[in-house]
Amino acid sequence: MFRRLALTIALAALSAGGLEAQGWIQDLRPARIGPPSSVVRVSSNVRTVIDGRVARVEVEEQFRNAGGGLAEGTYLYPMPGEAVFTDFSLWMGENQVRGEVMNAEQARGIYEDIVRRLRDPALLTLEGHGLIRARIFPIQPGETRKVVLRYTQVLQRAGDALRLRYSIGDRPVTAGRGYLDQPAPTPTDAFRYTVAVPGADAYGTPYSPTHRVTTRRVGDRMEITLEPDASGDVEIFIPLRRGLVGTSVVTNAAGGEDGYFMLLVAPPTEEEGPSVPRDLTLVLDISGSMSGDKIDQARAALREALATLRPADRFRLVAFSTRVLNFRDGFAPATPANVQAARAFLDGLTADGGTNIAGALDAVLGTAPEEGRLPIIVFVTDGIPTVGEQSPERIAALAGARIGTARMFTVGVGFDVNTYLLDRLAVEGRGSAEYVAPNADIETAMSAVLGKIQHPALVNLRIAGAPVSLVQTYPASLPDLFYGEEMVVFGRYHGTGTGPLVVTGERNGRTERFTADAVFPATAAENDFVPKLWASRRIGDLTRQIRIEGATASLVEEVRSLGLRYGILTEYTSYLVQEPRTAWSQSAPMPVSGALRGGAGAAAMQTGRDAFANAKASAALGGVSTLSAADHVAGARANELAEAGAPGAVTVRRVGGRLFVRNDGVWTDASHRDSLNVVAVAPFSDAYFALVRALPEIAPYLAVGDQVVVAGRRASVKITGSGQTTWQPGHLEALVHAFRGV
Repeated sequence: MFRRLALTIALAALSAGGLEAQGWIQDLRPARIGPPSSVVRVSSNVRTVIDGRVARVEVEEQFRNAGGGLAEGTYLYPMPGEAVFTDFSLWMGENQVRGEVMNAEQARGIYEDIVRRLRDPALLTLEGHGLIRARIFPIQPGETRKVVLRYTQVLQRAGDALRLRYSIGDRPVTAGRGYLDQPAPTPTDAFRYTVAVPGADAYGTPYSPTHRVTTRRVGDRMEITLEPDASGDVEIFIPLRRGLVGTSVVTNAAGGEDGYFMLLVAPPTEEEGPSVPRDLTLVLDISGSMSGDKIDQARAALREALATLRPADRFRLVAFSTRVLNFRDGFAPATPANVQAARAFLDGLTADGGTNIAGALDAVLGTAPEEGRLPIIVFVTDGIPTVGEQSPERIAALAGARIGTARMFTVGVGFDVNTYLLDRLAVEGRGSAEYVAPNADIETAMSAVLGKIQHPALVNLRIAGAPVSLVQTYPASLPDLFYGEEMVVFGRYHGTGTGPLVVTGERNGRTERFTADAVFPATAAENDFVPKLWASRRIGDLTRQIRIEGATASLVEEVRSLGLRYGILTEYTSYLVQEPRTAWSQSAPMPVSGALRGGAGAAAMQTGRDAFANAKASAALGGVSTLSAADHVAGARANELAEAGAPGAVTVRRVGGRLFVRNDGVWTDASHRDSLNVVAVAPFSDAYFALVRALPEIAPYLAVGDQVVVAGRRASVKITGSGQTTWQPGHLEALVHAFRGV
C-alpha cells in the first residue's frame, strides 16, 4: 500500500536543528575547514495515475544547496512496509541513479543511528519501514538539482472503494503561532499532489478522512488534488460505483471496548439520473443591523441560490425586519421569468427596522409539502428577536411543532444572534447551523451551505441492518444525500461480526437499498483516524445538546473526558490551559455556570461573543469529516483562548489527536491520571529504542519535547534524562500490556 514519506532535505551530519520530515540527504564528505553545505527542498510535485487497481506514481523534487560548501552524500527515502513495488527508477536530472532497496530490518539500524546522533525522535515514526538508498551527485553551492522517483503499486480495496495512502511528513514552516496578530506558520517549500483517474463514470465522489481534497472532471478523467499547505499522513477513498452510490466501511478497535467504524456513502461527482425536486425557501433578515456590506453580501448569496434552481424546483423568497415581505404568495415555479423577478425583488430590499423572527418563521412553516418533493428552508439572521414574540425558547417550541418534514439550515451572522434558537431550529429541521464571524464574508458562508443542498439524490436515509449493534452514530439521523457531496457516518459498534451493512433511502417515492460488505473485528490497529473523528462529532453533538436541553453532571463529564482523551478543546475543557496540573487529577465534576448550563432556562443568555464561539465550535465539530478540519477547529479554539488572555494558552499542543500541557518543562498527556503507574525511560538509550519497537504507536508523541509523559490505559511512559537505560527481563513486555490495557 502506498504511503510515501515526502522529501524534506536536512543534512544529518551537519544540521544543528531537528529533522523536519522523513526524507533527507546524509552528507558523506568528511568534516573540514570551510563553509558547510545546507541542502533544502525547494519543491515537490507528486503525480499519480490510477489504472484499475494499479497506481503509477511519479515524485519530482527539487533541492538547492543554500550553503557555501559542496554537498555530496546519500539520498535516503523511507519505503513503507506495506508497499508492493512492481517497478522502480530514480533519476537525478538526465542521469539514472542506481538505488538500493533495504527491508525494514536493515533500515532500522540506519534510522536509529540518525536519531541517536541528532537527538531528534522524528524518524521513530518510520519503525517497520524499508529504505531506498542512492548515492547522489555533488551539488555545488547555489545549485539546484532535480530528482524524479517513479514506481507502480497495487492499491488495496476498502469495501466499494480503492484506498490510496500517502505520507507527506512534517514540512518545514515559517515562524509564527497564528495567535492574535501573528501570522500563521506556512510551509517554506512548494508542494503539489494530484491523482488522475481515467474513466471517471465508474467512480463515486472521492473522500479523504485526513485532508480537504478538491475533485474536478476533465472529459472522462477525474482529478483529485490536495491543498498546497497539506502535511502529514493522507488517506483517500475513491469509491467504485455500484448503481447510484458506492459504499465502504472501515473499522478501528483497541480491544476491550466497543470498536469504531466509518461508513462512506458516495454518490457521483455530477448528477446522473433524476434529482429529487426541491421546494427551496430563502428567508433573509433585513433589519437595520444588516445595513452596509452585510445586506450586499446577503443579496449576492441569495442570487447565487436562485441560480441553482432547476426546472423541477419551486422557490419562495421571504424578507423580514419589523414586518414580513413575501416575493410571492406560496411557491413559485423556477421559470426564467420568475427567477429574474426574484432577483429584482432582492435588489429592491433595504435594511431597516427591528427583527421579527417569529413572524418570519410563521410565514414559512406549517405548509404541507407535496409528495415526492424535498422542502428546504435556509434562514439567515444577524440579531436576536426584538419584534413580536421575543422568547427564544417559545419561538423554537412553536417552530418545532410546525416544521414537519422540512429541512432547516440556519445561518447566524455576527455575535448578536441567539445560538440556542438557531441550534434548536437546525436540530428540529434535521439541518445544520452555520455561524459567520462579524468580519467574515456572508456570501462565502452561504455558498458552502447552498452548494451542499443543490441536487438531492436520496432522502430519508437510514442504516437498515448490520451484523453487529451500532451505537452512538453521528450524525444520529442520517442527512439527505446530494450529488457531489459524500455522506460520512462515524459510530461505535458492540460485538464482532462479518456481513453486509445495509443503507436505504428514497427517490421519487421509491425505496432504494445499498449494501457494504463489512468486517467488525475485536481488534484492528488500522484506521486510527476513525476514533478521533468520531470523538469530534460526538463532542459537537453533546455540547449542542447541553445548550438546548441543559447541562447535567454526566453530560459535562463526558465532554470533559472525551476532550482529554482525544485532545479536543471545548468550553468544558479549555480550563486546562489555566490549570494544567490539576486538570487531569481532579475527580470532581467541573463547575458549570451561566449560559454554559444551557437549556430553555438559559436560552436568552445564549448570545454574545462567547456563545457565538461555543456554538460555532460545536457546529464545526459536529460536522467534521477530516482530521485537518478537526485541527482547524482546535487551532481556532486555541486562538480564542490566546485572544482572551488565557495565561499559558501557548503551552498546549495537540499531537496525533492527543492534548499535551507543558508544566515545569514536562509535556504531559492531558489524559494522564495520577493513579496510573509511570515508567521513566532515558531518551535515545537502548531502552528507549526497544520501547518504540514494542510500542510504535507512541512514536509521534515523543517529538513533543525533551521531557514528555504519554498516557496509556493502565500505565504511562515518561521520557526523562533520569529514566532507565535498559530493561530487566519481562519488564518491557509487562509495560506494553499495561499501556495497551490488554
